Amino acid sequence: MQQAAQELWIRRRAREDVLAYAQAIEIPGKPAADDPDTEFFKPIETTMAQHHLLILETMDRISKKRHGRAMFFMPPGSAKSTYASVVFPARYLGAEPGRKIILASYGDDLARKMGRRTRSIIKQRRFKRIFGCEIAPDSSAAQEFALTNGSEYLSGGILSGVTGNRCHGLIVDDPVKNRQQADSLVIQETTFAEYEESLKTRLIPGGWIVLIQTRWNENDLAGRILPETWKGESGSILCRDGNVWEVVCLQAKCEVDNDPLGRKRGEYLWPEWFDEKHWAQFQKNTRSWSALYQQLPRPLEGTLFSQESLLVDGQPVEYPTRCDQVFAVLDTALKDGLEHDGTAVTYYARNKIAGHPLIILDWDLIQIEAAFLDDWLPSVNQRLEQFSSMTKAREGNFGTWIEDKASGIVLLQQAARRGLPAYPIDNDLVAQGKEGRAIAVMGHVHVGSVKISQHAFDKVTEYKGQTRNHFLSQVCGFRSGSKTPHQYDILDTFCYGVAISLGDSNGW
Repeated sequence: MQQAAQELWIRRRAREDVLAYAQAIEIPGKPAADDPDTEFFKPIETTMAQHHLLILETMDRISKKRHGRAMFFMPPGSAKSTYASVVFPARYLGAEPGRKIILASYGDDLARKMGRRTRSIIKQRRFKRIFGCEIAPDSSAAQEFALTNGSEYLSGGILSGVTGNRCHGLIVDDPVKNRQQADSLVIQETTFAEYEESLKTRLIPGGWIVLIQTRWNENDLAGRILPETWKGESGSILCRDGNVWEVVCLQAKCEVDNDPLGRKRGEYLWPEWFDEKHWAQFQKNTRSWSALYQQLPRPLEGTLFSQESLLVDGQPVEYPTRCDQVFAVLDTALKDGLEHDGTAVTYYARNKIAGHPLIILDWDLIQIEAAFLDDWLPSVNQRLEQFSSMTKAREGNFGTWIEDKASGIVLLQQAARRGLPAYPIDNDLVAQGKEGRAIAVMGHVHVGSVKISQHAFDKVTEYKGQTRNHFLSQVCGFRSGSKTPHQYDILDTFCYGVAISLGDSNGW
């Protein structure tokens, strides 16, 4: 009898209070199996922390307010999505009939995972006993399902287009996937356009919006909504879209006086889970620390690649005696003549496990008429074969990457005819432009994953009347925000090479 009475009390409290609800259910953590479509999850590893309670309370409050708006900025790993995009949506849908939620993220896969976790809560026996509803019998999709009380849930990738459905509440969680996307002007524009022209138009009049993200770039989705003068403040803030947003900005290390958790300056977030050593490992990369962890992304200034980053204890490295593979990146001249572009090539050695991940073996910068490029291409492959033998490359000569445009198209065709290994550079990588590519790969260089050989470091050639090390001049002299000469061809081969070999989905 006492146990039954306690269960009734738990259910009543869960219906009345969002925090009691979160304590009454089983919060899903990692999948219980490797199957990406699994319906079973292990319990979450951590107990609710102060910032999780703050997320739930804030979302509960603004979801009851006409035109409610809230932004949550927190470091990676703070479990913000678990509470904002999984725990709260389930309650919102169960608490009242006929409610509709749309959740958008950077990709369909992540949206589907969060939808599956949300649905797993609704399938719990206690959830049904609290709210008297469950998943509708004809609802099986993780991204789109309905409850027996008439409430509906839909999730999808922000760039995939969420159309045909209306909602009372819109949750945008992690609108960009990674640094490369965040720094891409194209992605910035398309993400904001989708938010403005697609997602917001799905709102039922008076509907609420929640934006959850780790900040990457000052021009990300949040950055386009916040006032230009925003410096990390929390509270009710009038934004550029004309709405008052409830901003909850939680830095990894508190550096403000109005911290939402009441922390003093210097105190870290979630100390019962993350100790100071955890946070310390991220503070060396000042750009990432400022953006991802302190939520204050700053525009890049000055040169992006320092010469010191390419050296070891101030010295270039010797040719490796062993490596996994060698390859080259080629940027071809668009026009003939002394006043026009040159043709640049950079040779690399790559190590997947041991040794420096990427070593610049050599480079060349020449002016050659487009008609003679076909005859010159075999010499690039011969050089790669020499490097393959010299470095005992386990996987040998991986070939040459070439831009699939202008004279590069002809070169790719001629390489195929001659049986030479040559591949087009991914169009998405080409479309980023010089600065976008440089920003995308600068992290790899900054942490020391790219080194330069003694030969490449000492090399000096004459090009357009200038005798110098053109590789170091172009790569280490490139400045963000300045008008860069279009003929920075070696810079292009450098950024392409780093992105192809050390990048993510656009790489190997």
